Amino acid sequence: MPTYDYECSFCSHRFEFFQGMKDETLKICPECGKAALKRLIGTGAGILFKGNGFYCTDYRSENYNKGKAKESKTKPADSKTKNKKEK
Repeated sequence: MPTYDYECSFCSHRFEFFQGMKDETLKICPECGKAALKRLIGTGAGILFKGNGFYCTDYRSENYNKGKAKESKTKPADSKTKNKKEK
């Protein structure tokens, strides 16, 4: 169930209210008692992945994976040659 933001157009009281999506919107302000509430449009919530195995790298393209494999093969060799030159 989502949390909705409400604002009273009479007294400007703002609050959040936890209610179901199919529930009627609130109309009476809990602060001033006037029927002047309006439900505000929020930014929404981000996607939450719970559990193991949800990583941003799970669905990389084939080209990216091939390039990454080539890069990882060349890096250790480069570092070994640099160490020999320095000595």
